[in-house]
Amino acid sequence: MLLAIDTSTEMAGLALVENSRLLVEATWYCGQNHTVQLLPRLNDLLEKSDLSIQSVAGIIVAIGPGSFNGLRVGISTAKGLALSLNVPIAGISTLEVSAYQHYESGLPVCAVHNAGRSEIAAAVYRMKRRQWRQVVAEHITTLEKLLAGITEKTLFCGEYVPLIKDEIIRQLKAKAVVPSPATLPRRAFYLAELGEVRLQAGNVDNVATLQPLYLRRPPITERKHH
Repeated sequence: MLLAIDTSTEMAGLALVENSRLLVEATWYCGQNHTVQLLPRLNDLLEKSDLSIQSVAGIIVAIGPGSFNGLRVGISTAKGLALSLNVPIAGISTLEVSAYQHYESGLPVCAVHNAGRSEIAAAVYRMKRRQWRQVVAEHITTLEKLLAGITEKTLFCGEYVPLIKDEIIRQLKAKAVVPSPATLPRRAFYLAELGEVRLQAGNVDNVATLQPLYLRRPPITERKHH
């Protein structure tokens, strides 16, 4: 049984899967209350499903970009469980999880996250020859620059997209595909599916060195040039 944990944004998610089959899943709005809500929610899921944490054979966690506090809570919880259960861990980009939910569209899928300071975090993925691939790596940009680089029909996804939908459509017109808001929150089941492939391939992370993917370092860590 695998456990997937996603606390990247104000929408949090948990899923327990076994042999690619969903056992139980929860997605909920937790605001900035990841610290007090995550473990109680996990315990509740386990109890209601009559499952034991001791049955978990691998941990999959969304590593960002996202909320500094949310990512710290999710990743530290995932690492603690992986250490205590002595099981492998795999960290997956939050943007990839957002995009993977739309892999069957056949289009390039551009996942967008609000990075603050009038900037966004974005990455582009696509299913090619039955292989899920990253076409453009995670990066910080502006919406204007991102849209200026779109040359073909592209699906846009992520919780932030409804707030920028009008501008996307205004600039790209028929090249923009924006799904229903109901499909945009990330599902932990997709995170689990991506992580299961990684774990089965032996592509695991070092539990001691796994870190959040912030993309932008806090200013205090930037080196000063004399």
